[in-house]
Amino acid sequence: MADNINSISALISVMAALRDPQTGCPWDKAQDFATIAPYTIEEAYEVRAAIQANDPAQIKDELGDLLFQVVYHARLAEEQGWFDFNEVAAAITDKMVRRHPHVFAAGPDRDASAQTQAWETQKAEERAARRQSGTLDGIAETLPAMAVAAKLTGRAARVGFDWPDPAAVLDKLEEEIKELRAELPTAAPERLKDELGDMLFVLVNLARKLRLDAEACLDGANRKFTRWFSFIEAALAGAGKVPADSDLAEMDRLWDEAKRSGL
Repeated sequence: MADNINSISALISVMAALRDPQTGCPWDKAQDFATIAPYTIEEAYEVRAAIQANDPAQIKDELGDLLFQVVYHARLAEEQGWFDFNEVAAAITDKMVRRHPHVFAAGPDRDASAQTQAWETQKAEERAARRQSGTLDGIAETLPAMAVAAKLTGRAARVGFDWPDPAAVLDKLEEEIKELRAELPTAAPERLKDELGDMLFVLVNLARKLRLDAEACLDGANRKFTRWFSFIEAALAGAGKVPADSDLAEMDRLWDEAKRSGL
């Protein structure tokens, strides 16, 4: 425990030195919450990539980078007189204890489903305490659009506003496809944008009804596309060609080969 405390203290000291008005790093001294926020988001995605790679050393390294972002924001807040890193750590510790009475107090035992429901109830109470009484209040609009869509309808579903089953969502998807198709002859950008947005929104909810993560589904599709298109490029290279030398019929044939290959 002492080593852990010393490591965190050392990291906080490094951050303070970087921000020192006289002797700090010019780049670090010039930053604020807004300029650092994009790096924080980027580091979170790099943690995810390391986890997908199942690389322990990389996971450790990327988690360190993400932790540094937390320390950075806490330092900026401390300079404003708002709070410091210790207060951040204390607040999340208190929150986790409060949301897990079955672990830290004499609360009833809970399975995973019961804990999820209790967690959401607790969060709703906390939102109410912050005068956020609406069902959709408190969802960060800066999250990726797919995550916002899933959270919006997940919240609405908890108060009964939801499709009954995945089949009903598919029916809605077919309706949205027809509406998009109807807009194609005019190709008005705003109408196409609106209808395509509706279709994507329904797809996210189909994933939710299937208990899948839409972002993870799309990520898997991206990776599969990369593997299969790389197969096409490799096959063409074997014939002394590049995609620009080929045509759609040939590349479609190679695409089907890639699918059959089990890549």
